[in-house]
Amino acid sequence: MLRKIPPIISADLMRIMMEMGHGDELCLGDANFPAYANAPRVTSADGHNISELLDAILSLFPLDFCEPPVVLMAVMPGHDVKPTVWETYREIVKKHDVDGVFSDFAFVERQAFYERTRRCYAAVTTGERALYGNVILKKGIVT
Repeated sequence: MLRKIPPIISADLMRIMMEMGHGDELCLGDANFPAYANAPRVTSADGHNISELLDAILSLFPLDFCEPPVVLMAVMPGHDVKPTVWETYREIVKKHDVDGVFSDFAFVERQAFYERTRRCYAAVTTGERALYGNVILKKGIVT
């Protein structure tokens, strides 16, 4: 254990975040997300939801200033779902947006989200049960 490191962040996740450079992306996958089939590296935060993990990660992780630095999977056409977890994510991102880079999320279609995850530095599996709970974060620079 270390001081000021949220205990939800495992040693493996900390190593991954430290290895990442400016512009690298990290996917946080919900419980239904096929991370092992779509990401080059995978670590787990099983049993945790994305909201608590996002809050911990963003306490350490700067967001990029180019394009929307937070990407969500768009609701599939014809799927009558209103993801309530997105508003929670928005509040968490705004809380940690010390550089003022966040304006709103980018939304990408499901298959495009999977393709983008293949280009991510890593993915984190979680126990998130909210539908459309997946998030991609683009790492920025420390100023």
